[in-house]
Amino acid sequence: MDNKEFAKKLENRTRTFGISIIKLSSSLPNSIEGKVLRNQITKSGTSIGANYREANRSRSKRDFKNKIKISESEASETAYWLEIIKDMEWVSTEKLNSILNETKELLALFTSISNKL
Repeated sequence: MDNKEFAKKLENRTRTFGISIIKLSSSLPNSIEGKVLRNQITKSGTSIGANYREANRSRSKRDFKNKIKISESEASETAYWLEIIKDMEWVSTEKLNSILNETKELLALFTSISNKL
């Protein structure tokens, strides 16, 4: 798989991930605390793909690296919010483990990309 093909697949993967985060966030409780976490996880979870997409359209290698680092950071933040949701037992473990695993895989990918730059 060449770089262009890899980039397209990862863009699609991060968009699918963003959609799953939005669906997950809509299932959180309607309490004040639930709304705070809903807002936080939706922002960080969808930002991963948005920043990766921007990275692929960057104007320089420095800009690319910056956007990749942002995607990496947002993936780490998303994992944090998912761990809190898990500890609060607001979502079934089965549903949460699947999305948490994907978050960790995306974080590993962006960390790997960042370390190669």
